[in-house]
Amino acid sequence: MLEVVGWVGSAVVVWSMMQQRILRLRFINLVGCLLQIVYNSVLGVWPVVGLNVVLAAVQLVNLYRLLGRRHSEEAYEVLRVDPQGEYLHHLLARHRGDIERFTPGFRGPVPGGAAYLIVKGEETVGYVLLHDTGDGVAQIDLDHVVEKYRDLTPGEFVFNSSDILVEDGYRRVRTAPGVREPYYDRIGFTEVGGAYELDLVGAR
Repeated sequence: MLEVVGWVGSAVVVWSMMQQRILRLRFINLVGCLLQIVYNSVLGVWPVVGLNVVLAAVQLVNLYRLLGRRHSEEAYEVLRVDPQGEYLHHLLARHRGDIERFTPGFRGPVPGGAAYLIVKGEETVGYVLLHDTGDGVAQIDLDHVVEKYRDLTPGEFVFNSSDILVEDGYRRVRTAPGVREPYYDRIGFTEVGGAYELDLVGAR
């Protein structure tokens, strides 16, 4: 049984390094470190125990920081960009596979629509494309977050924390039909007729 704990701990550490999502990586790595602490403590291999205690502490600190800033208004910035701009089209091409998986009906920016980049420092972590359907209602054509940040809800920041959509004249947002694995019900949206809607003005 002790050998199983050791091998499982090693496998979990290796598995953690294969993760693309930063929050998942740190959590799984923490579990692997804890298993290694148990295994090597029983064997009395104290240098390895010490190493894994330090690594576990590092992961705990990083998890605390990540989760603590998850809903912070300082975590991200939202920038208006040209929907026909070269950089946005580069991102759409780069993430085509994920976009087809989560938003199979997306066919590109709608003429006359709007586009917003979600940035963290110098890094682009996601983007939202939408278009005005009248009466201050915006339909979300694409809400994409890069895999690394997918557990940290930067999309929530656009709709619930940033005022940029209200400043641009929208009072309500509605998702496109057919969005797969939606998270909108967890951030205040209400399901209406197979789509999700959020009152931007009432949410503030």
